[in-house]
Amino acid sequence: MKKIINKTSNVVWMNLKKIFSFFGFQINKNTEKSKIIELIKSLRPYQTNIELIRMGSVTDGGYLVPNDLEGIKTCFSPGVDTESGFEIDCLNRGIQVYMADNSVERPNIDASKYDYNFIKKHIGTTSNEDFITFTDWLRSSNIEPNEDLLMQMDIEGAEYFTLLSIDELLLKQFRVILLEFHFLERLWDKEFFALASSVFEKLLKTHTCVHLHPNNCSKIYKHKNVEIPPVLEFSFLRNDRITSKTFIDQFPNVLDKDNLNYEKPVVLPKNWYKH
Repeated sequence: MKKIINKTSNVVWMNLKKIFSFFGFQINKNTEKSKIIELIKSLRPYQTNIELIRMGSVTDGGYLVPNDLEGIKTCFSPGVDTESGFEIDCLNRGIQVYMADNSVERPNIDASKYDYNFIKKHIGTTSNEDFITFTDWLRSSNIEPNEDLLMQMDIEGAEYFTLLSIDELLLKQFRVILLEFHFLERLWDKEFFALASSVFEKLLKTHTCVHLHPNNCSKIYKHKNVEIPPVLEFSFLRNDRITSKTFIDQFPNVLDKDNLNYEKPVVLPKNWYKH
């Protein structure tokens, strides 16, 4: 499963930190606390005029989605792996699905029952034999210039550079964006913070965060009394679809489920949604 890969990635990262420390190298924790707090505040989720529904698996691979899908004909879902419940839900709703992943031969979807598009390439910052940029992928697909789209992205840490490389006009075509961000505990590193904050700033120009859900593949990382889920699922809704909004002051949502049923539950820390 994708989340097992996530967990493995975090274990590798923790082991690397131990190795660096052994040889006298330290992982920098040089981001100012105030900057991290301000970034977290900017990502506080809102309850809007659009209710949330759950799509996909009841555990790993399921997302809380703004129920504003009418008129959306196409979903782009980079990162395939073996769980395709979300994509099947889209197909059952009449939404055409485009998928991309170079690590699998094909999605776990019955091709005799569903019509979908798949390319065996990773999404990245350049286009070549093994990779394709998100912008090139969209422009090579059969979509209309002003068509509203749906995005569900889980690409194991490659989301930062991928999102920065997407043309802003194309990004604005996505009415709903579902993203899993990885390695957020590294926000304490100044260089990583600069990268991640640029990505979030770009997203928040056109979209509002409407839900957060920590993946329980990793424990909450606490430093200087700031709690950060290393892997966190975000649901975004485009600003022009919102007519009213108030901050959400209670988590988890009744529709939230643990990603991994064999790991302890992880609850969204209050510093991500309360003053």
